[in-house]
Amino acid sequence: MLFLNASEASFDLIFEDSALLVFNKPSGLLSVPGKGPEKADCLRTRVQQLYPEALTVHRLDMSTSGILLMARSAELHRHLSIAFANREVEKRYVAVVDGQVAGNAPDSLGYAWQLIDKPIATDWINRPLQKIDALEGKASQTRYKVMSYDETADTTRLELAPVTGRTHQLRVHLQSMGHSILGDHLYASPEVQAKSARLLLHASELHLAHPVTGKPLAFHCDCPF
Repeated sequence: MLFLNASEASFDLIFEDSALLVFNKPSGLLSVPGKGPEKADCLRTRVQQLYPEALTVHRLDMSTSGILLMARSAELHRHLSIAFANREVEKRYVAVVDGQVAGNAPDSLGYAWQLIDKPIATDWINRPLQKIDALEGKASQTRYKVMSYDETADTTRLELAPVTGRTHQLRVHLQSMGHSILGDHLYASPEVQAKSARLLLHASELHLAHPVTGKPLAFHCDCPF
């Protein structure tokens, strides 16, 4: 059964044109189907009820909310996939992590960007977990900036800008610093997991060139936490 219009569909569409669809994916919803019928419900399946031509260009972890883009043809999918692979798409995230993250002395514009540069590899014994691995890991870089510190909760709000796009990169890099993301059931301690009912990681911005016109596009999605 097809949805009659986007307002009736069970997804949050934030941009549409003849080439692109941009959504705000909620935390707890898969980007694409998983293995087994219990994991069939996902953003792609919902979207394709109304836009059968829609193809997933990139993914967000099930627990992560925020901006997710789809292409409206195979050729546009190929073009956008290459743009992502060539790091021509800029992504920004917001996260709340445990503890106080040290920031450089702030200037008039706030705290400066800092870099996490640690190689990541699959933890084959504990899949789907990833791990920092200096010998077997792939080069992985994440830029981060302190936004604010909550002394009462002992948590830090960060802006994140991944340079590479490894699986669970942001979660692994922050855990490796001793500052796991609140609500992270994969990488945080039970105490840090218990601080939030959901993973406090949100894809807040996406910047890219339009695949047809070349015009710069900038999408923003307010953080829900």
